[in-house]
Amino acid sequence: MGKFIEDFKAFALKGNIVDMAVGVIIGGAFGKIVTSLVNDIIMPVVSIITGGDGYKNLKYVITPGRPAMGDVAAVEEVAINYGLFIQNIVDFLIIALCIFIALRYTVKFMKKEKAAEEAAPAPEPTAEEKLLTEIRDILKSEK
Repeated sequence: MGKFIEDFKAFALKGNIVDMAVGVIIGGAFGKIVTSLVNDIIMPVVSIITGGDGYKNLKYVITPGRPAMGDVAAVEEVAINYGLFIQNIVDFLIIALCIFIALRYTVKFMKKEKAAEEAAPAPEPTAEEKLLTEIRDILKSEK
């Protein structure tokens, strides 16, 4: 059992696992922001354009529902809610667009940083490094 716990600690505390956990948490928060953007900003505008309640209530009723009456039990409505499907597609497209934009700027920033590192002049060798280089060169020439 002790080896199992040690292996689990080594696995759980690896840098990649921690990075992935942080990514999942940030991704969840990002998802909430995008969902709010769609539900609270975009869909009200769409509902004004469509003259209704947006896409949420668009559906094709297969069997209408009936309330309970006396001894007859209530029957729930059976419908294809294509409006919710459309809204989920809009959510997905906005999330994909936001992630694309974020990744694009991140990659652009990383390329800029890498170019700056490559363009930076190499540091001047110290006196000790110069001496070691001379000794190496002398030893190579004696062979």
